[in-house]
Amino acid sequence: MPLFGSQRKHSNERRRSRNSPGESGSTPTLPPPPEPHQQQGGAPPQSMLPSRQELLFHCQLAHGSATREIKDFSNVKELYSRIADCFSIPTTDIIFCTLNTHKVDMTHLLGGQIGLEDFIFAHIKGHSKEVTVGKSDTALGLTITDNGAGHPFVKRIKAGSIVSRIPQVCVGDMIEAIDGRSMVGTRHYEVAKLLKDLPQYTEFTLRLVEPRKAFEAIAPRGSSKSGAAMVPVLEGDTSQLEAAVSKGEGRTTLRLKKDGQAVVEEVTAWETKAAEKVDDLLETFMGIRDLELAQTMVDLGKGRGSVDEYALTMDDHLGEFEFPDDFVIDVWTAIEMQRMLANPS
Repeated sequence: MPLFGSQRKHSNERRRSRNSPGESGSTPTLPPPPEPHQQQGGAPPQSMLPSRQELLFHCQLAHGSATREIKDFSNVKELYSRIADCFSIPTTDIIFCTLNTHKVDMTHLLGGQIGLEDFIFAHIKGHSKEVTVGKSDTALGLTITDNGAGHPFVKRIKAGSIVSRIPQVCVGDMIEAIDGRSMVGTRHYEVAKLLKDLPQYTEFTLRLVEPRKAFEAIAPRGSSKSGAAMVPVLEGDTSQLEAAVSKGEGRTTLRLKKDGQAVVEEVTAWETKAAEKVDDLLETFMGIRDLELAQTMVDLGKGRGSVDEYALTMDDHLGEFEFPDDFVIDVWTAIEMQRMLANPS
């Protein structure tokens, strides 16, 4: 619909031309967002923040392991590679990571940012399973995300939905294949679209891999067998960090960008809240959750004076998603609302 005038129409046409069949068969990747303008809220100058080379994170395998130190990474793929090297496992075994908890808790899922005090838990592949799903409704009730390194997985199951009545499908399960078609290396929005496009009143097969559980590795109670895995333990006092988050204060994070340029930056409270609102909209409109993508969309809104300008910027940087106009308007409104609440003057 002509909400944004001819400029956005022409931008859409250029986008379709760039992505036309025959030019590239690869999965599109997110380009880096524009550099943010001067930081708000009294954030410290970039020169006062620690460099990436100085950062050291602690990590355990979520099902139980010794603690290892992780450093020198610029993106999620490099992070997974460092974790795999430390624990002598294949990189492809890592489904996802959580921060400050070994539980399969999607509210603590590692996305594009890691707090400098965060403790990383890596969830690796466990048992595989196959389930047959009857699509008796248009919506399955699944929310999909991916780990940024080729593994889509279940982030949420809607109560009362088709999938909620299938106990074998659980939050955290990696979606390995749909009707025999491999989903490894497929982005979350592509998996969600494939599931949405399956005809109603048909059956299909999901091949899933669940995260390895602690009881699979921990020796029986009373056993003194050497080499038994350690129960996950969160080391260090994170009470100050948790208090700051609960009060809505900003915090310093390592931002993992798609272009491989990790930066240490101060994230303000309004940006965090805006990204959460945008993530909710992604689930409503597309059936995916992706805080990294949501944060990129918030970044793209910085310095934009109108929804028209924001829509053109979205087309230039995230055109492969082909977001509808009403979605872009809702995203812009959510970002501006949080910005105005943080700066009422």
